[in-house]
Amino acid sequence: MADQTAIFIGGGGEDYTLPQTLLLRYANRHGLIAGATGTGKTVTLQILAESFSAAGTPVFLADVKGDLSGLAQAGSPEHKLHEKLVARAGKIGFADYGYEDFPVVFWDLYGQQGHPIRTTITEMGPVLTARLLELNEAQEGVLNIAFRIAEEEGLALLDLKDLQAMLTHVGERAGELSLAYGNVSKATVGTIQRRLLVLETQGAGKFFGEPALDLSDMIATAPDGRGQVNILAPDQLMQSPRLYATFLLWLLSELWETLPEVGDPDKPKFVFFFDEAHLLFDGAPKPLVDKVEQVARLIRSKGVGVYFITQQPDDVPEDILAQLGNRVQHALRAFTPRDQKALKQAAETFRANPRFETEAAITEVGVGEALVSTLQDKGAPSMVERTLVRPPSSRLGPCDPEVRQAAIRRSPVAGLYEKEVDRESAFELLRARAEKRAAEQQAAGAEEARDREFERARRYDPRGSSPEPRTSRTGGRRSDTTGEALVKSIARAAGSQLGRQVVQSLIRGLFR
Repeated sequence: MADQTAIFIGGGGEDYTLPQTLLLRYANRHGLIAGATGTGKTVTLQILAESFSAAGTPVFLADVKGDLSGLAQAGSPEHKLHEKLVARAGKIGFADYGYEDFPVVFWDLYGQQGHPIRTTITEMGPVLTARLLELNEAQEGVLNIAFRIAEEEGLALLDLKDLQAMLTHVGERAGELSLAYGNVSKATVGTIQRRLLVLETQGAGKFFGEPALDLSDMIATAPDGRGQVNILAPDQLMQSPRLYATFLLWLLSELWETLPEVGDPDKPKFVFFFDEAHLLFDGAPKPLVDKVEQVARLIRSKGVGVYFITQQPDDVPEDILAQLGNRVQHALRAFTPRDQKALKQAAETFRANPRFETEAAITEVGVGEALVSTLQDKGAPSMVERTLVRPPSSRLGPCDPEVRQAAIRRSPVAGLYEKEVDRESAFELLRARAEKRAAEQQAAGAEEARDREFERARRYDPRGSSPEPRTSRTGGRRSDTTGEALVKSIARAAGSQLGRQVVQSLIRGLFR
């Protein structure tokens, strides 16, 4: 049922035989997959990834629950759900249904279940770094100063130790920098350093460094022309939700800043699935939300489609939600007033279908069923339809461990990112400066000490010049004689009354 112009999502209508499709030329208008836990969002994401790949469009997705790794392995008639999958395909008229695997490249920020992904502190930028560290406005201001000074002084910020060294440098120059850039508090610098330490303890240090990710290694096609399926293993990453969300936003920003304008292509150049989207917006400051909105609005012209996956549609800010033209709404449960409000808002975003009440239908659809509305001719949204989502061709559930390892070994990027490179950057340059400064101070201190010794010796020399060492007739150093020692002792004592009395007694004794 899928062709070169559209993606087959499933069957709609009263008998589920009315094809529900997503036109590829409108797939870069972004989308939303929403629904309660266990209603089928992951399978919907899986079949969209398969379809984009089959159309030659590379995709990126995060395998939050571990099930999407099955894209690397073909489905099998031996699967316990095989008969149900075949029956569903027949019910919705999916005559082309069959099993196949897809060209998957596994990624992992920690390099354990896929190829490492790294970026530099400079590429992350102060806005996203501040978001990652959960800084307030004053702390973010100091961080911006650190980035500015690093740029002006040619100090590359590549990894966490570079940023830590740069902040120490800024703290040491707090008085000087405050005059030029505003208040720089050493206490604020210390707070940021503590946040960096926590981040490092969570393992985020592995994400910052080189070699940094080259986006062309993700936006690629397999030799057979299918789009590469990039799967991020975030199981460990999800233990740090803020790092997960910041990483995905960084990747989205990089796509926007790197890719050229292409207008409205016949199909997307790249599709980005943002799972657990609420993590991006929870507690996000308005400037960050504005940035996401700007990226979502403008990245369409770069040929990139962004699909947010979340439980409640209102997890996504309204201004961004308004830009998501392709929607798949799985079941919602209205147990609380908040749920009831979200349900009503979700129903109101669809173009109504006179055959059923949208709000009621959202609570009634079963697992693997959804309400679907996509952009059709002239970009107008289609009438919402209750839809049975088509079964996936790849494996339902995680792939076998040996399949994952084989995919990693034969990956087109195998060996490119595994070995970390630590070139000279801010940490090394600032350390070299500090060592040079310490050596200069030590040399100056030694010179000052010599000068003091010279001055002290000069004051004790009766000729007013530097004393020469006395030598014996044989050339060796000659120590003071007993008489000389006595005279010196008497001279020192003469400065006091007791000394004068002693001298007078000695003189009287000589003339008796």
